[in-house]
Amino acid sequence: MSDTTTNGRLISLDALRGFVMFWIMSGEHIIHALAKAAPIPVFIWMSSQLHHTEWDGITFYDMIFPVFLFVAGVSMPFSFDKKMKIAGVNTPSELPSKEKRKIYLSMLKRTCILLVLGFVVNGLLKFDGYEQTRFASVLGRIGLAWFFAGIIYLNFDIKGQVLWFVGILVGYYVVMKWIPVPDFGAGILTKEGSLEGYIDRMLLPGRLHSKVYDPEGLLSTIPAIATALLGMFLGTFLKVKSSFSANKKLLIMFISALTLMLIGLIWDYDFPINKHLWTSSFVFFVGGFSVLFFTFFYLTIDVWGFHKWAFPLILIGSNSILIYMASEGMVNFGHTANYVFGGAIKMAPLIWQPVFTTLSVTLVQLALLYFLYKRKWFLRI
Repeated sequence: MSDTTTNGRLISLDALRGFVMFWIMSGEHIIHALAKAAPIPVFIWMSSQLHHTEWDGITFYDMIFPVFLFVAGVSMPFSFDKKMKIAGVNTPSELPSKEKRKIYLSMLKRTCILLVLGFVVNGLLKFDGYEQTRFASVLGRIGLAWFFAGIIYLNFDIKGQVLWFVGILVGYYVVMKWIPVPDFGAGILTKEGSLEGYIDRMLLPGRLHSKVYDPEGLLSTIPAIATALLGMFLGTFLKVKSSFSANKKLLIMFISALTLMLIGLIWDYDFPINKHLWTSSFVFFVGGFSVLFFTFFYLTIDVWGFHKWAFPLILIGSNSILIYMASEGMVNFGHTANYVFGGAIKMAPLIWQPVFTTLSVTLVQLALLYFLYKRKWFLRI
């Protein structure tokens, strides 16, 4: 197995993180432009996969957020392992209360920073007023789910962690299916009639993303903890020394991925796969795909040692939160790209100009990330 760690970080994790973030920062626009310029079946299909589903069902685009959260979970055992080594212990249960409190405060600080950054991405600094501010966010959900998964990791052994995982998903299923919503009843899994939407309307302050519910709302953040736990299970499996060969580890991961996907598909019949509600079947199904994605990167980078091909993804993954925030409107990459490449793009056939425009935006983004990478400037939270 190749040594593919950098400063204690698995390169395959940064590459996978970069892969999913690429589609958000500019990759989706490249594919949409290609589908219009060259409407062949493969580009049309890829373009259709880079939209969220209207409600039930799933596309590749629906998987990006949970895969990113899953990767955060995979990183968790490695991150806490460093803290335990500093404290001179081998397991979280051996940590002195004083050291554990320090870790809790560090986790709480990280979560609060992500919550605030989520507010900023949503336009907090526009000062449009309380009613127009959206408080739920992607970064906020990552922070909260990571925080509570970390609390579970630090206080329970693997059996207890699995019980929490199952309990969260079964419990979410029970409340969503059995608790009645005023004027709708129980088990109505629509935008207006779901318990998740009702709680968002009643308790979530400010503006809801989708008026009657928020896809990063309060109740649906609870099963997102299970997504982080799934990643944590995989991270623990990779971290713990065992007699398993690399091939056997890969086989176990592959079988686990198929099993998770199968559970998700079976549960879909009664509790539909739905990213907006982050249903339990969604957690299982996307969890399986997350393991498959990671297995590919782990095999090519950590086992075979082929990582040069993934360097652009590593650039993105090593500064993923920064490029996410920048791409969500905080930096006008299009203006810079047009200034540098606009003249050359105008010389291309009209139908292909949008493709080259989106590619030029990606080049500007990668140039910025390369500059930051070479100077070891990373937004680490």
